[in-house]
Amino acid sequence: MPHYETKMSSKGQITIPAEVRAEFRLKEGDIVDFYVDPLDRRIQVIARNGKMAELRGILAKPGQRALTIEEIDEGIGEYLHEKHERIRLEGSQPHDAPKTRGRKAAG
Repeated sequence: MPHYETKMSSKGQITIPAEVRAEFRLKEGDIVDFYVDPLDRRIQVIARNGKMAELRGILAKPGQRALTIEEIDEGIGEYLHEKHERIRLEGSQPHDAPKTRGRKAAG
């Protein structure tokens, strides 16, 4: 897994490295989520800049019954529960990240 390092400014801001922004197509105004694990002193950052096109197919197709609001809400809740559980489990895995400064780590 690639490793990048950045330095926090005096205002508490960090810059996401250009390679990471390019990989996730992040641009000004995009939202990222921070998941904090204080026990391991780890932060996991999740990009939330998906496109509407990724939602294609979730609505009823011709001849299919449309989902109710309750069914949609339930589906969203199940997805979020699975996502957060996956993040929690991944965060509990120990990682030995190499220390680099300002550029991608070798390997």
